[in-house]
Amino acid sequence: MTIKNFVLDTNVLLHDPRALFQFEDNNVVIPIYVIEELDQFKKDINELGRSARQVSRFLDQYRQEGNISKEGVKLPDGGILRILFADRNPELSSIFQDPNHPDSKILAVALRLCKEDPEHQTILISKDTNLRIRADAVGLHAQDFDPEAKPIDELYPGSQEIEVPGGFIDQLYQSEQIQLDDVQALLPNPAPTEANNKSNASPLNNTYAFFANQFLTFRAANNPQHSGLARIEPDGKTVRPFRPQYNDVWGIQPRNKEQRFALELLLDPRIKLVTLVGKAGTGKTLLAIAAGLHNTMDQELYQRLLVSRPVFPMGRDLGFLPGGLNEKLGPWMQPIFDNVELLMGLNQKDKRNGRSYQELIDMGTLHIEALTYIRGRSIPRQYMIVDEAQNLTPHEVKTIISRAGEDTKIVLTGDPYQIDHPYLDSSSNGLVYVVNRFQNQAIAGHITLQKGERSKLAELAANLL
Repeated sequence: MTIKNFVLDTNVLLHDPRALFQFEDNNVVIPIYVIEELDQFKKDINELGRSARQVSRFLDQYRQEGNISKEGVKLPDGGILRILFADRNPELSSIFQDPNHPDSKILAVALRLCKEDPEHQTILISKDTNLRIRADAVGLHAQDFDPEAKPIDELYPGSQEIEVPGGFIDQLYQSEQIQLDDVQALLPNPAPTEANNKSNASPLNNTYAFFANQFLTFRAANNPQHSGLARIEPDGKTVRPFRPQYNDVWGIQPRNKEQRFALELLLDPRIKLVTLVGKAGTGKTLLAIAAGLHNTMDQELYQRLLVSRPVFPMGRDLGFLPGGLNEKLGPWMQPIFDNVELLMGLNQKDKRNGRSYQELIDMGTLHIEALTYIRGRSIPRQYMIVDEAQNLTPHEVKTIISRAGEDTKIVLTGDPYQIDHPYLDSSSNGLVYVVNRFQNQAIAGHITLQKGERSKLAELAANLL
């Protein structure tokens, strides 16, 4: 395999400090200007600051092992880590409008490397779309950084439809359970084995692929109107006919089968992590809150319902907003409050009389949390909902999920096509990252909601605009 030179942009290291070690036995080059930019973040008390400090510690460790700026030092997988300056080339002034801009200097380092080491391909790695375009314009090969990225249209949907003989559907509902092997035996193409499933095989790479907690829609080959629903159990081997446990949760009735599937996962205490993906109006947040209130207040499975949304960007100092913590979070959490008041059945008269979501907060049932301050906490016996999770990086979402204590359930909801983060996209955000990594785990479940149910107008707007 030909060794390549990878030049890393600042945002790559802020996104994932361990990006230094993600390039196997290839060479990794850090422009000195990246170090200068990291220095601007090192005092920040947020994820960016922590990432900047971690990168500095990594580089300082390798600096002690050799001359990192000349011959470089060896990385664990065999590659060489170097720190380079830009070549003082007067021709760059004609290429870059501002040759002193940090991005221009990073490009200059990559151009220098191309000139000095033509035997090895030089690739600029950046999460900045415009910088990648600029790199291409000056003849550099540039790539986004996401070692495990999959196209969003290949995202595991959490359910699939299967054509089977009509008699099988009758057999399914007459039985309490059947073995997944019996389903696979009916299929025209071999399905992936359990071992393949555990290696994150994509459902689109095979005719059928099966995962723990996946929902199945069986349709009779000779009569498409004859159908049945089933769910693969957490053991990944057993299939049970799907009989919805609840038709009404806090006044909310599921309006399509995907919503029924989502509610099943949200109400199943065996499932500790649920991810719900869908466009605006598909009911992700409302279903999650309704299930959370049911499990917390009616079933008393959890001590309280904990709800949060990223205050974008995650880690922004809330002191810029007036008032106490609740007042600061108010503008960000209003969509949550609207859903809670809808579930409480409050009308205008109730609101004029002073009733609001605050009643649940005062009871200790509902708690609003700022993700900014979640690091270092342990959260036991709580039903935790993180809305708009598509605006979290993989590192941030790991921080959140790893806070879960004993008997805590975490629900992540979001729309991967509505990204506000400048260095995330539909396939590299934390929500999609979790879906891909947990798709065959016994304690995790996922559903992609397709149909908008907010209103006919909202559905048309989501589809046409």
